[in-house]
Amino acid sequence: MLLWVVGWTLISLQIFHYFNSSAVDKRRDSLASMCDERARMLQDQFNVSMNHLQALAILVNTFHHSQSPSAITQATFARYAERTAFERPLTSGVAYAVRVTHAERDQFERQQGWSIKKMYSSPNSQGPGDAAVAEIRGTADEYAPVIFAQDAYKNVISFDMLSGADDRENIIRARESGKGVLTAPFQLLNGRLGVILTYSVYKSEPPANARPQERIQAAVGYLGGIFDIEALVDKLLHQLAGKQSIMVNVYDTTNEKPISMYGSNDTGSGMYHNSTLNFGDPSRRHEMHCRFMQKPQLPWLAITSSLGIFVIFLLIGYIIYATVHRIAKVEDDYEHMMDLKKRAEAADVAKSQFLATVSHEIRTPMNGVLGMLQMLMDTDLDTTQQDYVRTAQASGKALVSLINEVLDQAKIESGKLELDAVPFDVRLVCDEILSLFCGKAQEKGLELAVYVSDQVPQTLIGDPNRMRQIITNLMGNSIKFTERGHIYLTVHVIEEVMSSLDVETEIQNTYNTLSGYEVAKRRHSWQSFRLSNMDIHSSELSFAPIMPETIRLIISVEDTGVGIPLEAQSRIFTPFMQVGPSIARIHGGTGIGLSISKCLVHLMKGEIGFVSKHHVGSTFSFTAVLTRARPNANVSKSPGFKGVTALVVDHRPVRAKVTKYHLQRLGVKTELTADVSQVIPKMNCASLVTRLVLVDKETWLKESHSMPQLLSKLRSKDQSDPPKLFLLENPTNSIKSSSNISREHNLNVIMKPLRASMLEASLRRALGGVDKAHVKNGLVGNSALGSLLHKRQIIVVDDNAVNLKVAAGALKKYGAEVICADSGKKAIALLKPPHSFDACFMDIQMPEMDGFEATKRIRMMERELNERIERGEAPPECANIRRWRTPILAMTADVIQATYEHCLKCEMDGYVSKPFEGEQLYREVTRFFQNHDHVQ
Repeated sequence: MLLWVVGWTLISLQIFHYFNSSAVDKRRDSLASMCDERARMLQDQFNVSMNHLQALAILVNTFHHSQSPSAITQATFARYAERTAFERPLTSGVAYAVRVTHAERDQFERQQGWSIKKMYSSPNSQGPGDAAVAEIRGTADEYAPVIFAQDAYKNVISFDMLSGADDRENIIRARESGKGVLTAPFQLLNGRLGVILTYSVYKSEPPANARPQERIQAAVGYLGGIFDIEALVDKLLHQLAGKQSIMVNVYDTTNEKPISMYGSNDTGSGMYHNSTLNFGDPSRRHEMHCRFMQKPQLPWLAITSSLGIFVIFLLIGYIIYATVHRIAKVEDDYEHMMDLKKRAEAADVAKSQFLATVSHEIRTPMNGVLGMLQMLMDTDLDTTQQDYVRTAQASGKALVSLINEVLDQAKIESGKLELDAVPFDVRLVCDEILSLFCGKAQEKGLELAVYVSDQVPQTLIGDPNRMRQIITNLMGNSIKFTERGHIYLTVHVIEEVMSSLDVETEIQNTYNTLSGYEVAKRRHSWQSFRLSNMDIHSSELSFAPIMPETIRLIISVEDTGVGIPLEAQSRIFTPFMQVGPSIARIHGGTGIGLSISKCLVHLMKGEIGFVSKHHVGSTFSFTAVLTRARPNANVSKSPGFKGVTALVVDHRPVRAKVTKYHLQRLGVKTELTADVSQVIPKMNCASLVTRLVLVDKETWLKESHSMPQLLSKLRSKDQSDPPKLFLLENPTNSIKSSSNISREHNLNVIMKPLRASMLEASLRRALGGVDKAHVKNGLVGNSALGSLLHKRQIIVVDDNAVNLKVAAGALKKYGAEVICADSGKKAIALLKPPHSFDACFMDIQMPEMDGFEATKRIRMMERELNERIERGEAPPECANIRRWRTPILAMTADVIQATYEHCLKCEMDGYVSKPFEGEQLYREVTRFFQNHDHVQ
């Protein structure tokens, strides 16, 4: 940067010097032009005067020497010279001297009547004095007395011009050269400097090549003109007064020391110009010196140009310097960021390892605990013991759920959380979630309900587990913070909701809800989604389908809980943040459920929001982008209920709509009524026979005075097949009261929350069908798993004795034959092909040799055997096998994405996290054996 500044400083100085030199040269050229112009004008005017003097000399020769007697007298000469003075603007006077030899002197003096005088009477005389007192000219070879003169110079008449040294020299040079000759500058009578121009008058004009002696002999007189140089130059400058003024000096430079003829003697300093003056006398030299009277102005162009260029390039230099400095800083920052990135990656690896280790260390004993509890529940226990075991198992599952939430948060932060894309039924997922919270809702006396719009397809493609996780988080919070009222789960298509917003009004009854309590309306949270996207291009709207097969759902969970205070609503989705410390003490929890849900919703290309009123309730809503699945022709909607008609009696429209939704899922045609008195008319007007009448318990109690009469009409003897009566029991009512009503009036009781499987079982039981709902939980799945694992030879590898026992017990429960191995080396020895095992459950973290290394070596042995099979060198045991591969299922407490990816990289066939349950085991084992090549 310093070299840049110094370099451009020098360049700027050179630029300044260039522009300044240009300005000086221009000023010098201007001065030379003006000076040359004045010198030329002065010469021209002087030449004019010279020409007129020559003409006067010819006139004198013609009328004086050529005629006898002379035609010119002094008076005539003076008068003529005065009248023709305008033709000689530079002369102040003229005089004529005649050539007289010594022999002719006496006669000449007698003719003129005066004696020839000496020009200078004393050595100190500056010029001729008075002729009356002047000294008589002494004897000389020849004389040149003045005989004619202009009136202003009549005093020079009779003076001998040859008596002065300078005049004598001029006269001699004039008659020898035949040209005008100038004297040296001298002071005139008026005090100014002047010169005399002398011309020789010849009796007859000598030829051009005449010799000097011939010219001397031919000379008869001398005409002199006096020039006032100062007046001459002043007049010239006055004519040029309109132009720029300059200082003019005129010098006679004939001698070594110049004689100033015009101007001050102060030559000054600075720029000047010399112009040569040629007055026609080659023996004398004259010059005109010119200077500007004013000092030159500052060279602003040079200053501004050089300074501007210097500033511009200084800025450019600064920009380059700043850029280089910035690049260097960016490079340093990049190196620093790369270092931080390496540290972060190392920290991420360390965190992943830490999570894997902690997860494994916690899940390993939890696997033993839950597995042993499950095995304990399969033994003969009394009611108290079973309650204790269930409580312990529920606590263990809660701990595993907490670990899963923390691990999910870690996956989200590392960006390694991915979604599955499998077909699923969102209605079944909602039923499962209701079943999960059914017990807690009944404990608190809350009413649970789910409603899925008819526009939602039967089968969708997405991640059902993550969808279940989001809804479970929202439902869990609602259960946790709600003490009375209801929790209502709804699923709609986004276009259906948006169109309903345009027609909904605020006039609707605030208490027209599931339980009659005031709620924070769902439409406000839906509307906030809509308004937040109004300014976005239609192709970017979160509600606008991207592709024809894409569908967008909006799911809401409505509760009548404590609500969220306004000051806490801004941090509701912040990880590990809760509404307040009192809430955390009363209800517990980690505070990351909503944060995880928000991240999952974003992965589903949706958004999540809520509306809440303190002490009224909250409604959480989120959107999700899913894909329509191709319709399956094998799926049927409960054909056993086709043609069945039901009448639902409920004074709450929302609750009646929920009941109708569940009945229609079973294929039951449903009518609604809120008035008990309209039951009989509606049944009579129906095109089909009404076989089912469902009355909500709250409506029954409200219309208790009318219910006996209604029952008697429904059970009249006129009807051969009276409709079946059902009482929809609200968990807010006591079970004892419900039992009394059902026994007294012989009613079938259906307990809420309504679910398709439970409702189907109740209706089939009432209509005389098979009650599939009383099949022991998990029997179907367990029997299918049992048929899949029956007589299978399975090896379980785990270094933990408890986990080994739990895994072996779980597999033996389904009929598998299990061999246990407590190390990777033993597993390699047992699985050396050919062998009789159908599958292997391999723990990952084991001492000496972990599951990854053991799997690699097993696959290496299998590749060697397969190569032998291809060459036809296979042993007899492999005669009917084209390719040998033993399914190996990873069995570990690690549930992070890195572990799963490592399992696939090591050629494992599946992944089961500990502790595992029957459903998960069935799902993995089904895929396990479907892809098994060597099992015949």
